[in-house]
Amino acid sequence: MLLEAMLIALGGPVAAATPAAAARAPLDEAAAARFAALALKCLHQEYPNHISHTLGGDADARAPRELTPAFYGCYDWHSAVHAHWLLVRLIRLIPDAPFAPEARAAVAQSLAPANIEAEVRYLRGAGRASFERPYGLAWLLELAAELRRFDDPDAKRWSATLRPLETETAARLEGWLPKLHYPIRIGEHDQTAFSFGLMWDWAGVAREQPMRRLLEDAAQRFYRQDRNCPLAYEPSGEDFLSPCLAEADFLRRVLAPRAFASWLTRFLPQIPDGRAGVRAAQRPGGPWLVPGVVTDRADPKLAHIDGLNLSRAWMLEGIAHGLPAHDARLPALTTAAARHRDAALPAVTGEHYEGGHWLGTFAVYLTSRAGLAQ
Repeated sequence: MLLEAMLIALGGPVAAATPAAAARAPLDEAAAARFAALALKCLHQEYPNHISHTLGGDADARAPRELTPAFYGCYDWHSAVHAHWLLVRLIRLIPDAPFAPEARAAVAQSLAPANIEAEVRYLRGAGRASFERPYGLAWLLELAAELRRFDDPDAKRWSATLRPLETETAARLEGWLPKLHYPIRIGEHDQTAFSFGLMWDWAGVAREQPMRRLLEDAAQRFYRQDRNCPLAYEPSGEDFLSPCLAEADFLRRVLAPRAFASWLTRFLPQIPDGRAGVRAAQRPGGPWLVPGVVTDRADPKLAHIDGLNLSRAWMLEGIAHGLPAHDARLPALTTAAARHRDAALPAVTGEHYEGGHWLGTFAVYLTSRAGLAQ
């Protein structure tokens, strides 16, 4: 069957309500305040800073705040972008939170017209064709989508200001996708599946059918025929994204529930089902998908595993969300998601800047069900 015959309408597949998802409490205001504090601490903290910057000459050796004046904090460009997303999402969901005024002021400081104009110039500069592609650019679109969803005078102003950078980013990704001949299946920033999911969600909010069509084509070319993903080989030592689960979390957006269920059977046949699946998922140290172990949270690469546990949790929930309501794999998926969630959220403390500058975003993405709920 052709992929087009399996595609759901613009909004994507309808959620299958699961007991675990239905019972889970919404984002707690105290937790939201903790995550907002992490973003506010780093949003305009320039150093330490890790820049991905091609020098064309001595004149290009400049401070981060001069190169990208909107997104220079939080250690690197993509983390600065998604820290802004974190704050916008929290003030949209909890507008009367005590941290909301400070968050609004911080976002307004960054998203000033002159700053965004400079960001567009930087992105268009020579030697920057692959700058922050796809991860950082996908997060920029996610920020743009969050602003588009927010019926608020400040958000509408910020959205209009961001629009030239949003347009440039989308055009850059749309130009790249047809030329990308192979998917990128690693567990770090260059992975395509996770970024495709963010791009898909943005295209739905922005009603950008050309992007949706390119992503449908990418799903067909890269992933539709995949079988037996080696989940037992994960994680690699510095992963913060699961290659197998991220692919499934993208395909559940593209395929209708029954088609997705059939594809998932071939792609991840090891997912337990029925009562045996629940027992396998609940058994400590069990054979299927236990949380990753973090040995040193002060090490910026080893701390990635905290992010992996958070992203696995939301990807497992996303996979469950995309299945029919009575699929026998739902209990195992939601139980494993809860285990990863419970292991990861207590580690989002900000004790070490190596994780504190970005893990709050992953925590908010998970707890606010960003990939599932508007």
